[in-house]
Amino acid sequence: MLDVAVIDNPAAAETTLDPMRARLLAELAEPASATMLAARVGLARQKINYHLRELERHGLIELVEERKKGNVTERLMRATARSYVISPAVLAAVQPDPARSPDRLSAGWLLALATRLVREVGAQIAGARQARKPLATFGLDAEVRFANAADRAAFAEELTAAAAELVSRYHDENAPRGRDHRVVIALHPSPKTSAGENTGEGKDS
Repeated sequence: MLDVAVIDNPAAAETTLDPMRARLLAELAEPASATMLAARVGLARQKINYHLRELERHGLIELVEERKKGNVTERLMRATARSYVISPAVLAAVQPDPARSPDRLSAGWLLALATRLVREVGAQIAGARQARKPLATFGLDAEVRFANAADRAAFAEELTAAAAELVSRYHDENAPRGRDHRVVIALHPSPKTSAGENTGEGKDS
């Protein structure tokens, strides 16, 4: 089972948007049969089987065991991942393109970068899984509270300079067996956690 699976097929994405199927995916973090699921979610076993067939058809769940109970075969199913993300590739014709309007101060451009990140890494996860090879990635997550807008701007400039220096130091255009890697750095207000905190609003914004 994967930790995260990225759905890039429109039909599969549509399947997960059904509230009952989304709940069944969550329930199937551990193997269960249609009978077991019916008792948990309060739906007839026949309807559960219908939803399970759709989820299985799109590779969102998989068979882990079959048990014989008299004349009945009980199928234990499990989700193929603990969580799922729908790739922006599902809306390929209208997905944002970071190359269209590169502006490091634009929230729209930040979302375009995030969109590309999900699309590219999602495709690479699938490829690495098929090749049975690890995927080399790195992530950094931190929070910082700025006293004012001037400090935020200064931080952004220093971060930009530091990143540019590191890229310049380690980038080797002529490495015969080198592999390109993409570096994305983002800064945005943290979501509101309690009344009056971390709203990203204020006179200095």
